[in-house]
Amino acid sequence: MSKVIILVPTYNEIENLEKAISAIHHHASQAHILVIDDQSPDGTGDLADRLAEQDERIHVLHRQAKEGLGRAYLAGFAWSLAYDYELIFEMDADLSHPAEAIPRMMEAAHQGADLVLGSRWVKGGGVVGWPLKRKILSRGGSLYARLILGAPIKDFTGGFKCFKRDTLLQINLADVSAVGYGFQIDLTWRALQKGLVVKEIPIIFTDRVAGKSKMSADIFKEALLLVWKLRFAQKNLK
Repeated sequence: MSKVIILVPTYNEIENLEKAISAIHHHASQAHILVIDDQSPDGTGDLADRLAEQDERIHVLHRQAKEGLGRAYLAGFAWSLAYDYELIFEMDADLSHPAEAIPRMMEAAHQGADLVLGSRWVKGGGVVGWPLKRKILSRGGSLYARLILGAPIKDFTGGFKCFKRDTLLQINLADVSAVGYGFQIDLTWRALQKGLVVKEIPIIFTDRVAGKSKMSADIFKEALLLVWKLRFAQKNLK
C-alpha cells in the first residue's frame, strides 16, 4: 500500500481543522496528515499540536510567518519528500474539498496518473454555495488559462491535487514563485510540460461554512499575469 500524506495548510482555521482531519481519516484511514500552520493567531497551530499528540498519523509544521498558500505547500512538499511519502495531496482545511474523493484520486494515481486533479468543471463536478459571480470568475479563470496555454485542463485553478513523489521531483519546485491560484496553474502546467499524465476526477466543491476565505484581488491578478509568463516561457523554449 502506498505511503500517503495529505498537506493541509492553515491560517485561522480553528473552527474547521478537527472536522477536516476527521473527514479525511473517515475516508482514508491509512493516510497521514501534515498540518502546515502559518502562526495562526486564533490558536489553530496549538490545536494541531494537541491532535498530533493523540494520533501518530498527524504531523505539524509550524512556519514563522504568513507567506501565502504557495510557500506553505512548498514547505510541505519538501517535508513529505524528506520522509519518503509516495502520494502527496494538497487539500484545503475549510471542508470545501470532499474527503470522499481521496480514494478515487489515489486509485487514479495507482492506475497511471502522475498528477490527479479534483476537478469542479468536468462532467460530474460542480460547486455548492457560491454566488453566480464567483462561479463565473473561477470557471472563466480556468478557461482563460486553458486557452492561453493551449492545454486540455478544465480546472486549472483548483487546489485539490494528488501528486506522485516522482512528479514533484521532476517539476523543479525551486523555480515556483506564485502563491495563490497562480501556484496551482503553475504546478499543473509544469507537469504537462514534462509530458506527465494529468487526470481530472470530478468533485463537488462546497463553500466554507466557518472562517474567512483567503481569496483576494491580488491573488486573482497574479494568476492572470502568470498565465502569460508561462506562455512566453514556453514560446522561448521552442
